[in-house]
This record gives sequence, C-alpha cells and structure tokens, in this order.
Amino acid sequence: MPKKAAKTRSFGADLIEGMKLVLAHQRGKIELEQVWPKPIDVKAIRKGVKMSQAEFSRTYGISKRALQEWEQGGRQPDSAARSYLTVIAKEPAVVRRALASE
Repeated sequence: MPKKAAKTRSFGADLIEGMKLVLAHQRGKIELEQVWPKPIDVKAIRKGVKMSQAEFSRTYGISKRALQEWEQGGRQPDSAARSYLTVIAKEPAVVRRALASE
C-alpha cells in the first residue's frame, strides 16, 4: 500500500503544480506554450493506397464528408482517427484484412 500512497501524493503534487501554472497564466503572470499535434496529410495517405475518396471511405469505414474536410484542411482528425490513419498508411492491407474478418 505505501507505493500507491506515494503515487497518489506525487500525482496530487503534480496536479497542484499544474493548477498553479494555469492560475498564473490566467492572471497574465506567465505565458504557457501551446503544443499542437503535427498535421497529418490525409490526402497523401489516401493517394498512397491508390484509392478515390469514395473507395477509401468505404474500405476503411471513414465518413466521406470527414475525409473531404480533412483533405481540404477544414479540420484535422482527432487523436483516435490520427492513429487509425497512421496504421492505414503503414499497413493498409493488414487493416483491410482485419476489417474484412468482422
């Protein structure tokens, strides 16, 4: 049990420290760095598997509208979609096989 308590205290201390930083930022005392994920090139992934938007959408179960918005830069995929697209980019055949066996 002592290890769990130590982790809780460590987490609690980290949480308090984080909230102090947020408060200082809100009060204009410090500037916090914003970290954004690197954009993912959805069109390049789709072109890499040599599919039209309709084929890619149907094959991988992604909304055609979402695909269009991602490709046109209207919005970026969320973290789960980014991960899924990364796997498709690296192992498209494996993803197709996995989806076909459903």
